[in-house]
Amino acid sequence: MAASGAVEPGAAAATAAPSPAPAQAPAPEHLFRPISAEDEEQQPTEIESLCMNCYRNVRRGRGPGRREVELKRGRAVGSATQGTTRLLLTKVPFFREIIVSSFSCEHCGWNNTEIHSAGRIQDQGVRYALTVRTQEDMNREVVKTDSATTSIPELDFEIPAFTQKGALTTVEGLISRAISGLEQDQPTRRANEEAIAERIDEFIVRLKELKRVASPFTLIIDDPSGNSFVENPHAPQKDHALVITHYNRTVQQEEMLGLQAEAPEEKPEEEDLRNEVLQFNTNCPECNAPAQTNMKLVQIPHFKEVIIMATNCDSCGHRTNEVKSGGAVEPLGTRITFHITHPSDLTRDVLKSETCSVEIPELEFELGMAVLGGKFTTLEGLLKDIRELVTKNPFTLGDSSNPGQMEKLREFSQKLDQILEGNVKAHFIMNDPAGNSYLQNVYAPEDDPEMKVEHYKRTFDQNEELGLNDMKTEGYETGLAPQR
Repeated sequence: MAASGAVEPGAAAATAAPSPAPAQAPAPEHLFRPISAEDEEQQPTEIESLCMNCYRNVRRGRGPGRREVELKRGRAVGSATQGTTRLLLTKVPFFREIIVSSFSCEHCGWNNTEIHSAGRIQDQGVRYALTVRTQEDMNREVVKTDSATTSIPELDFEIPAFTQKGALTTVEGLISRAISGLEQDQPTRRANEEAIAERIDEFIVRLKELKRVASPFTLIIDDPSGNSFVENPHAPQKDHALVITHYNRTVQQEEMLGLQAEAPEEKPEEEDLRNEVLQFNTNCPECNAPAQTNMKLVQIPHFKEVIIMATNCDSCGHRTNEVKSGGAVEPLGTRITFHITHPSDLTRDVLKSETCSVEIPELEFELGMAVLGGKFTTLEGLLKDIRELVTKNPFTLGDSSNPGQMEKLREFSQKLDQILEGNVKAHFIMNDPAGNSYLQNVYAPEDDPEMKVEHYKRTFDQNEELGLNDMKTEGYETGLAPQR
């Protein structure tokens, strides 16, 4: 069906029968009236249209009695009868407004009926699944748009979208329409492809059996536009034979409906500092020459993020490395006690923060916080740093040192070497009031039988040393007056 011109609903009647006086446009609520056979005022609008089958139409001239003769397919068409399109604007109960159009040609007898949704494409698609059990279910009204897909799972039968025009019909009408479509080209198939024609004949028989409702079957109408409809005869009550599902359309369905899919908002890419080494210029702490410091963010498994900083000086060769915790001060302090029983224990990773103190009871040794700074190394590496700190200290082993003190330090160094060689078992204790130190648990996520982790509440002195007593994080904005 193709109309000879676009006609607005309010101007349809004026096209059929022009009036000398301008008519007032009807209110929108009166354009679409509920469909009813008893409503005598609800009349379709008739429009003269070109027949797309025989291409015959009479065009009226401007002057009275003047007509133009249209040549089609090399033959003159004089006063041949013209095609007529009828438009009916109606409203389906418990659904929405639709436009029913019907075309018929009195010359060649061709006719066509379609429906169009008068509303916009809905925000969501809709899927109707109707279980047909009785003849009453076959009489349910159905609105099927062009974009709807109709299927019957029991027969493995499907009518894809945009292969049929929209229709206002019943469940039985949908099946009859499918049967007519399959029977249309059967004579040609029987002449050219007899085997395929026989299979289609068998399938048509099965479709006709559905019309008799010999056994229940399921009718599914899936419409991404959301404008299809299956009648609920029990409305406004729930229909137990009908399942209605609303869903969000996919990108392919948006494109199929001609909608421009909204591009997802591009989120600014966050820099992944774990995969990058940042560099910045500093001065060497020894010779004050320009140097470069490398910084990298590292995620320690089963712990937290730490920042490793290393400075290399090309002038004097001085090298430093330092570890900072990437997180805040923990609510509780941490005390880690580890029993070294095997040389493999020395390969465990250790994170010693600046606020962590180290103790080895077997050596009567304790290293205070801030000594050696923050380090991320192995247990063996930390013990070697402790040995180097003791043995290379000029104040303890120099000429001015006490001979008795030198003997004790040599004895301490020998015992520490025995621990490093795995010949002596010892306890290694890390006490960090800030809770930012870590010793690797090779049994993680299970408990390590040789390691004990305790969390404790900090004392006032520990909070004072960490600077937490003077730090106010809640209610700091109240009671503050501007000071000049």
